[in-house]
Amino acid sequence: MGNVQWGEYSYSKLFKLLPIKNILAKDDLDENGNTEVYSSISTNNGIMGYTSLKPDYIITQDTPYYVCFGDHTRTFNIVKNNFSVMDNVKVLMPLNKFSIKSLIFITSSWRKGVPSKGYARHWSLARKAKIQLPTNNNEIDFEFMESFVAELEAQRLAELEAYLTVTGLKDYVLTEEEEKAIKDFECLDWLEFNLLSLFGKSTRGKRLKSADRIPGKLPFITAGEANEGFSDYIGNDVEVFPENTITIDMFGSAKYRNYEYGCDDHIAVVHTEEVSKNAAIFITSAIHKSSYNGQFHYGRNFYAKDADELNIMLPVNSGGNIDYEYMSTLLSAIQKLVIKDVVLWADKKIEATKHIINKQ
Repeated sequence: MGNVQWGEYSYSKLFKLLPIKNILAKDDLDENGNTEVYSSISTNNGIMGYTSLKPDYIITQDTPYYVCFGDHTRTFNIVKNNFSVMDNVKVLMPLNKFSIKSLIFITSSWRKGVPSKGYARHWSLARKAKIQLPTNNNEIDFEFMESFVAELEAQRLAELEAYLTVTGLKDYVLTEEEEKAIKDFECLDWLEFNLLSLFGKSTRGKRLKSADRIPGKLPFITAGEANEGFSDYIGNDVEVFPENTITIDMFGSAKYRNYEYGCDDHIAVVHTEEVSKNAAIFITSAIHKSSYNGQFHYGRNFYAKDADELNIMLPVNSGGNIDYEYMSTLLSAIQKLVIKDVVLWADKKIEATKHIINKQ
């Protein structure tokens, strides 16, 4: 990278900003639909859901890819299928038939030039940002971008393979207990429980302005969906919350934390330290379902006292007690079902890489 020549490019030299033909609402989403719907979320590659409505943007031979920019999250998502959009999305059409690897490089470089303004809109910054790209003879060096991304992909695949092996996640075969947990889900008994009665008083973090943060090793959590709310690594003397706990931000969004961390005053911490990891993840989903329904926003923030008043639905056994063992088993089964496709995909990519190397 040290010997690479770089040039600066405006987005308009690479993309055409398309008019938004139609802004879909949540009511337009359909679980049986097959058209991707993009929003400004930073998860799931920007896909909010699917619709049965006719797509507003069509993939063609001349335009095999589009890019969707999430205005609130400054995320760039490469689109490969026909799609529609919700609010706060910009649709960009590449001016040339860039490969997927070139688009990954270009959008990654572009995002680096767009400073984060929290949950504010970012397009006004993105459209003015200069995109740093490798050049050769004063032309964009697409060959370098292709090889660079391919090398990174091979490196990440090797790391993924090692991680799956060390953590035991390559084992995706369900046990009898896990199969039974999935089958039993539809006939579970559920009861409502109060968070305060289950886990004691929730704790609120303390404000720490960006300018006052000292670089360090402690993860610092703030409100927001981007990067799971992770904001920075700090070295300040703040309260350190234990791993295996749950955070709820000012909007009511719940996240499981499997590491020690600090947090600001827009975060409430639910103390689930004494339950198993998988049960805590299950409880996180139950909390999120109860608290993240639009009732909390900039005008009505979620605080620790709201966590203490929150009621959630949990499965119970025949004695009417919370079935923590079932929750843990079900999460183990779900994890295997999800990771199965990842393992199979990784194995396929690794075999393809080995085949190319052997041919050389």
